[in-house]
Amino acid sequence: MPPSSNNAFKALADPTRREILRLLRRGEMTAGDLAQRFDMTKPTMSHHFSVLKEADLLTSRREGQQIWYALNTTVVQDLMAWAMDLIRGNEGRTEEEKMPPGVDTK
Repeated sequence: MPPSSNNAFKALADPTRREILRLLRRGEMTAGDLAQRFDMTKPTMSHHFSVLKEADLLTSRREGQQIWYALNTTVVQDLMAWAMDLIRGNEGRTEEEKMPPGVDTK
């Protein structure tokens, strides 16, 4: 698992950041729209956005005065794949060992 994944797990440990990601499942939202849903100061929200961006769980783009955030589904999918491998017990196995029985890899 890449070292950057540690940042993703750190980001996901906070319930506010998990809620931000949940809100972004439906699509892009502005920083202001997201902030309105939480009873927090702007600097606190900015910190949450920074942690999520550092973990590569969010993408952002500026449009005039507004910052738009979106869920980076690629990283989320990678984390889910890792978690599924862990649940299945595939961590530490070679690619050949991960193949279902009866699949010829040669």
